[in-house]
Amino acid sequence: MTNPDLTLIAILLDRSGSMQSIKSDTEGGLAAYLDQQRDVPKRIEVTLAQFDTEYELLYANRPLDSVPPLVLHPRGMTALYDAVGRLITDVGTELAGRPEHARPGTVIVVVLTDGHENSSREWSHDAVKSLITQQQDAYKWNFLFLGANMDAVAIGTEMGFSPRQSMTYSTDSAGVSGAFEAASAYSRRLQAPPPAPGSVFVDGFTDEERRKSNPGS
Repeated sequence: MTNPDLTLIAILLDRSGSMQSIKSDTEGGLAAYLDQQRDVPKRIEVTLAQFDTEYELLYANRPLDSVPPLVLHPRGMTALYDAVGRLITDVGTELAGRPEHARPGTVIVVVLTDGHENSSREWSHDAVKSLITQQQDAYKWNFLFLGANMDAVAIGTEMGFSPRQSMTYSTDSAGVSGAFEAASAYSRRLQAPPPAPGSVFVDGFTDEERRKSNPGS
């Protein structure tokens, strides 16, 4: 049995050149997201990778209390499929190597990008979709897809993300902040105890969270 008191949050962050305009907002938003997870009464490990035309793992399975601040250096293009495929594969391989009792009971993958796929070489759209579907169905991983400058629900759904867990955000300070706040709130809901009989679990981003992430839409 996996460990119900352990969560792994794996974050994949776009650092392509177009992220320059929201560099500071993204750094602050991620810091706030992680800080808000401290309220969860579980042990949380964090993996963070960033990508442009290249993939870079910044740290893996770092205890939440020892996660360093993000310093984003935007550059390059958007090899989204390669990055998603690499992150999921690497995390899956690492978890498969652990004894079952040391595997997290909750796995949350957060993907944040502000542009369309335009430069992947190793992973195709169909291969990424198959991988995401496998991890959701077979291992109950949770995937959150946050996209700017696109219809993130449509793009995310085409890639295998649930439309309930996909959300468009705007690239102003309010939108970026709202996106990270929504991801934080949803991540906390995913780690909460099972709902009591008669109560309702909100599985996905709420309408209010979507409005705050994309003001004026």
